[in-house]
Amino acid sequence: MKRAGPLRRVSEWSRGGGGLQELLSPGGEPSRVLPSPDGGHLVVQRGGRLLAFQRRGSLGAELRRSWQPPASREAPVGLLYPRSPRVPGGWALAVVWERGRAELWRFAAGWQPLQAVELCQGARARVASVCCQGERLVWCEERPPSDGHSDAGKGAFRFCVCARALELEEQGVRLGPVTIVLHNSPEYRVLAAPRHVFMLPASAGAAAATSKFLLVWHPEEAKLTVAAPSAGFARSKVLQSSSESDFRKLLLGSVGLLSALAPLDVHSCAVSDRGALLLVSTEGAVSVVETDGTQRHVFDLEGGPLARENTVQLKTFGSTLACVLAGVLYLVDQNSGRLIEKKILSMKEVHFLESPGEEDSIQLLTQTGIYSLSFSSPEDSGRAEPCLVEMVFEEACRYYQRRSLSSSKLTVEKLKKGGAFQAPVALAAILQHSLHQKQKPARGLQDTYAKLLSTMSLELQSYLSLELLKTCVVGAPESEVESYCEELVEQEVSRVLHSDIDKDNLAYLNSVFASFPKAAWKATRSCLQLQQNGDGLLVARATPEVWKKVLGGPQQQQEEAGQNGVVPLFELICASFLRFKPKWLPSFVELTQQYVSLSWAYSSKEGPEGRVPLYKRALGVLARKSKRSEVDDEMELELLLCSKRPKAVLQALHLLIRLKRWQRVVEVAEKFSKLSPLLNKEIFTTLLAEFAQHRELDPYVDTLWPLCPAELTASDILTVVLQHLPRTQEDPVPFSSEGNQLTVGLLKPLLQRVVQRPCVQDEMYSDALQSPTFPPPAPPREHKNPQKAAVGDAPQPPVARTSSPSALVQGDTV
Repeated sequence: MKRAGPLRRVSEWSRGGGGLQELLSPGGEPSRVLPSPDGGHLVVQRGGRLLAFQRRGSLGAELRRSWQPPASREAPVGLLYPRSPRVPGGWALAVVWERGRAELWRFAAGWQPLQAVELCQGARARVASVCCQGERLVWCEERPPSDGHSDAGKGAFRFCVCARALELEEQGVRLGPVTIVLHNSPEYRVLAAPRHVFMLPASAGAAAATSKFLLVWHPEEAKLTVAAPSAGFARSKVLQSSSESDFRKLLLGSVGLLSALAPLDVHSCAVSDRGALLLVSTEGAVSVVETDGTQRHVFDLEGGPLARENTVQLKTFGSTLACVLAGVLYLVDQNSGRLIEKKILSMKEVHFLESPGEEDSIQLLTQTGIYSLSFSSPEDSGRAEPCLVEMVFEEACRYYQRRSLSSSKLTVEKLKKGGAFQAPVALAAILQHSLHQKQKPARGLQDTYAKLLSTMSLELQSYLSLELLKTCVVGAPESEVESYCEELVEQEVSRVLHSDIDKDNLAYLNSVFASFPKAAWKATRSCLQLQQNGDGLLVARATPEVWKKVLGGPQQQQEEAGQNGVVPLFELICASFLRFKPKWLPSFVELTQQYVSLSWAYSSKEGPEGRVPLYKRALGVLARKSKRSEVDDEMELELLLCSKRPKAVLQALHLLIRLKRWQRVVEVAEKFSKLSPLLNKEIFTTLLAEFAQHRELDPYVDTLWPLCPAELTASDILTVVLQHLPRTQEDPVPFSSEGNQLTVGLLKPLLQRVVQRPCVQDEMYSDALQSPTFPPPAPPREHKNPQKAAVGDAPQPPVARTSSPSALVQGDTV
């Protein structure tokens, strides 16, 4: 991955600046800067005022004002560069006004007017948005209804998207016929890619239903694509006739699906150099929308929700995406979404420029001058360090000495001459080859070393970029040291998290978190990729290897911690949460528990919860705070509840009871009683005991009584109540004047609920009791020897079996 160098000024201008400083000054209407296709000219527009500059010098850093047309009350709708191989230079400047007039200029020893043309066919038409695609102009125009035929219901669908060929010639312009791309449509903002045109809804307005999707026009295929990227919906239609360009007919068949979607969340947009659409949501999420409607998330800008007045500048330089927001420059790798560089700028109004003759650099136009930022591969900055090879052997000596059973001391000379340890020799050869190949011809490596070099290439690039960053920190001005230190801390934390965290690395991390707390917090967020999703939930996209390093088993870190005040990494991160983002700590603990449940068996001693649960470790960090407040009590409750462990939930419930927060007590009981029957019984018994002692829970009995477990009987309830009745010094009286005693009337709804509830045995035999063949008929009685019966004891007449006690009462006998 590339690394950005320091930001350096390549030109500056005096106070006058040819009027450029005034146009770029912050505040008021934002300015627009349009570099020419060849990078040799610059047109700046603010309101109705235009200025053109010619760029000179090796880096195009010298600006000389070359054109200043008279200021106009009307601001131009678009500044475009139509291209044509038939004119000198291959391009011209088009200034498009709202009434459809397009003025074309070309530069030949100065700016000269080429021709003025009318784009729109109607005199009352108004251009809302315009873009240029080669020799084709595409615009969205408003066509007001004729007098006496205005329809308020169709007011939002009076726009039309048109296209027209604009053929440039040496002495003039030749206009082609108007092509109707879409008519009877809402207002769209058109953005041109090399082979496609994106159409974004201009605003929600009265036609809020039409702001839920975007359109993509494919001129070569005469096709329109309706896409809702967030929902994964895309539908294309070939425009075979002008009737099919009607907006309503285009959406026919998709209205039901599109109406259920949420509106597009677009704050800023731009087109990348690869032809994709870059979108920035109001939450700061940067995504890429391809021409087929697919969307891919790239990066999240810091700073939370974006207001409409916040300006976001977007531009791509190859695979690097550059974003400027609120004076902060973000450089992001589009392929991986990884943040390459983040620079704090001292100016707010910033515009991107092309760098003539330099592909690996970015130029920024500001009110004070032009600044350049160069990219370099990590290996470009590598230089030979004589002590590096010695450091490899010294580290190898310490490593082997700790694992050696011999009492003799291992030295660097023995490692180099002995030949028994090949790892440091191989590593030293690879480092010499990699670091010296820029200064002298590369020496051939052994085949085994070459394979190892390909495996270690990423680690070598990380090392070289780290060395480059250290060099930048040493040579940077004081105003930029802080930003470089943050980058350095992030790389160091990332490096340690991707290596074995032994006692030395753990102590090193402790010192980093203590010396640079804010930078360490930002580095932690970046390494774990912590962010909030659309539902406000905390999510992390760290790899399993990083998670294992963060959590660390008890045998790995917790035994080594406590020596010289060293704290395990999990506790370090929890302390950072408490300091910079305390609301996220319970969600973070919950995330770690989810990872633990997927990676280790329950109650496994090898896992991080083998001895001390994670929520208890977080509570230990909270207990070490010097000052205790109500916010800390709430944090303790959230940590207990996020664990979802029965003991922790009961502990939180008792804490809420002690704080007399009865509404929260009932909410916790209702939520966590669903986890398990045993926990439900414990929660209900606890609340029933509280109900017997005071009348604070009386307003919540309609919520509490349904929580009564099925196995509790009326006698069990009365036993709990009698055990927890408050004791009084005097003899109890039937009618107390205090009004806080428990009465039978308060318990009556609960007891009735329990008594009327079918018991378990009734439910077991309910099917048999409802069977029509029950009870079976009694067999007929046979009297074989009646005389013998008269001599002996008279037998008792048998009673017939009945299905109800009422039959016995009536005396049904045989």
